[in-house]
Amino acid sequence: MKLQGDRPTGMKPALQLRVQSQLALTPQLQQAIKLLQLSSVELELELNQALESNPLLDIEEDDPDEAEIEEFVPPEHTLSAPVDASDGAGSETRDETPDFDDIPLDLGEDRRDYRASSSDDETLEQQDAEAEDLRDHLLWQLNLTPLSQRDRCIATAIIEAINDDGYLDESNEVICASLADLCAVTVEQVEAVRHRVQRFDPLGAASRTLSECLDVQLEALDRDTPGLDKARLLVADCLDMLARNDRTRLCQKLRVNDEELDTVIDLVRSLTPKPGAGYSNGPAEYVAPDAYAHKVNGRWQVSLSPHCQPRLAINEHYASLIARAQRDDASYLRGQLQEARWLIKSLKTRAETVLKVAQAIVQAQEAFLEFGPEAMRPLVLRDVAEEIEMHESTVSRVTTRKYLHTPRGTFEFKYFFSSGVSTVDGGAASATAIQAMIRKLIDDEKAARPLSDQALAVELNRRGISVARRTVAKYREALNIPSSNDRCRLG
Repeated sequence: MKLQGDRPTGMKPALQLRVQSQLALTPQLQQAIKLLQLSSVELELELNQALESNPLLDIEEDDPDEAEIEEFVPPEHTLSAPVDASDGAGSETRDETPDFDDIPLDLGEDRRDYRASSSDDETLEQQDAEAEDLRDHLLWQLNLTPLSQRDRCIATAIIEAINDDGYLDESNEVICASLADLCAVTVEQVEAVRHRVQRFDPLGAASRTLSECLDVQLEALDRDTPGLDKARLLVADCLDMLARNDRTRLCQKLRVNDEELDTVIDLVRSLTPKPGAGYSNGPAEYVAPDAYAHKVNGRWQVSLSPHCQPRLAINEHYASLIARAQRDDASYLRGQLQEARWLIKSLKTRAETVLKVAQAIVQAQEAFLEFGPEAMRPLVLRDVAEEIEMHESTVSRVTTRKYLHTPRGTFEFKYFFSSGVSTVDGGAASATAIQAMIRKLIDDEKAARPLSDQALAVELNRRGISVARRTVAKYREALNIPSSNDRCRLG
């Protein structure tokens, strides 16, 4: 019997050599990954912070002598390559300038030398002013309306409680409670002031229901308007019949014939169901493309936008001080110099990777560029990753918040990726293409007889696309298209 602490006879200590590979996320690799997934706006903020914190970084300036003789190059030609680089046929057409309608206006012989003047500052201030929303518009009218101090407080509380659609969700009791510290008001007083606010522009604001909103708008029309009385009866009691397209019961309820009913319905359709829809609370947001796809001599080419490859350089003045600086200062400058070189290299890698992914997307989706969404091919991240010989995670980072400008519009890179549905001939159709077909079929349907999901599935199957009814319903809901019953319109 052997004790646990005894060493077996014949065993000797030995060294073993084992080879093992492990990926370490160095600071340089972490920086490259971070820059790759940033959007253009985030990249600009990141570079501004780097320029402020690192004295060795500087913006590369253009040669003034070259700027005088060189013509301005459109942004889509800063870094470009043909989609199919298998041969050199595209080298002759790479520098040709495509004709874009959205190139900014000419700012002089060289836009890079443009500097804003004092008059430009005033123009920019006016352009950046916050847009007037619904509440501002109502408060402006309130200031022009003669009211007592108490009624003005009530009207202000009502306007502040109106939602973005123009409806009042708060009850009169809640509004009374909110004004308790300012003045004592009753429910009847709140209701009276609410009726005053409903007559502000837009008509119907501060209403509680759709029926009330439409009735306020009808009440403001001229009494001689054809079908006015019947229209007020319709919005008061028959909106559910109108939604169901029940013409027979509508004629009986309103005691009108088909021709008179059409007049009433047309009048109701001319009203605004959401008074606040025309007022936006947020400023318009604009997207700057990261890459451009343009066709030159029959071949699709891809080029990067300038903000995708900012022109950074090493500050030679501070770099020359490293050799003459004291030990502590020299160590600091060397560290900043190394970080600056890493950043410039990471920016170059980012630009090259974005260009490769954009080229692969355009090459795979040439049919979309030529014929539209119905020709979109199925495409997944793995397909692009194999094409450019990179990992799928890298492609995923590149396709996030990056935009490609095409003759058909500006789309996020992710727009071009979708799963496939099999076809009868053994091929596949992308989900985007099927959605485009569904939208086209619904746009072309008869208003009185909208296509059901089953009818859409049958039509797609007839065109060779194997798709079930529930799949059609899923795609239709993704397009925010209501069902056939909800699309049923009076005709």
